[in-house]
Amino acid sequence: MKIAVACDHGAYEYKEMIKEMLLSQGHEVVDFGTDSTASMDYPDTALPCAKAVASGECERGIVMCGTGIGVSITANKVKGIRCALCSDPLSARLTREHNDSNMLAFGQRIIGSEMAKEIVNVWLGTPFSNGERHIQRIRKVMAIEEE
Repeated sequence: MKIAVACDHGAYEYKEMIKEMLLSQGHEVVDFGTDSTASMDYPDTALPCAKAVASGECERGIVMCGTGIGVSITANKVKGIRCALCSDPLSARLTREHNDSNMLAFGQRIIGSEMAKEIVNVWLGTPFSNGERHIQRIRKVMAIEEE
């Protein structure tokens, strides 16, 4: 799978850890930065990451910051993105099964490194349920972008 990743300075270590894990699993990774712990603005990396997913350049995206909140808000401003902020594996599984999320967000200051890896693995390994009730709900959410 081709996966876009991005972070701000508050999650640089996790981005590097997740990128290494994804590469070791055979995924292709497109890194939208940042490339250090120097202070920077999260929209500068989260936005191009989300655009790469929305355009189809990448199949999925993972964005990280200190809390995961800023990057998830930014990603969800892009038409076609359904970015879920997750701090546990159950939420990661359910957002794939029910919401067909195409982006994942989490915060380095919120969860431990092993939890972050587990969340990513569950999220990547869970297919969308294709349940009619979920499809209907996603259509309603996506229609909001057309208003």
